[in-house]
Amino acid sequence: MGLNKDFLNGIISLVISVAITVALAGDDDSYTLSDVTLSVAISAFLSGFFTSYFAD
Repeated sequence: MGLNKDFLNGIISLVISVAITVALAGDDDSYTLSDVTLSVAISAFLSGFFTSYFAD
């Protein structure tokens, strides 16, 4: 049951971070929006998952 909570926390972190990144993305040509969104998604999921996993 604990691992499900960790995944849920990772997904919540992912959704919030990606939504904010997409909403605030500018027209900078150095990176594409999909590149930035993917990197934020991976980082946010891992951050939420491992924070929840090691917090117990």
